[in-house]
Amino acid sequence: MKFDGGPVGLSTLAVAVGEEQDTIEDVYEPYLLMQGLIKRTPRGRAATPAAFLHLGLNSPAAAVDPALF
Repeated sequence: MKFDGGPVGLSTLAVAVGEEQDTIEDVYEPYLLMQGLIKRTPRGRAATPAAFLHLGLNSPAAAVDPALF
C-alpha cells in the first residue's frame, strides 16, 4: 500500500501494518507524535516531512512549489 504521506484512517493503518487499533493508538502513535514523524489530522494520520527524511525518502510535499501558494 502506498499513501504518499497523505492522511490515513486508523483502521486502514491497522490493517496495513497488521496491528490492533488500540496498540497503534496507545503504543506507537504517542512515540511517533513526540518524534514529529506523524501528525493527526481530521482525515487521519499523516507522515511528516521529518518522517520521509528519517526514512531517506523524498517527501511528496517537497515536490510542491511553495511559490504556487
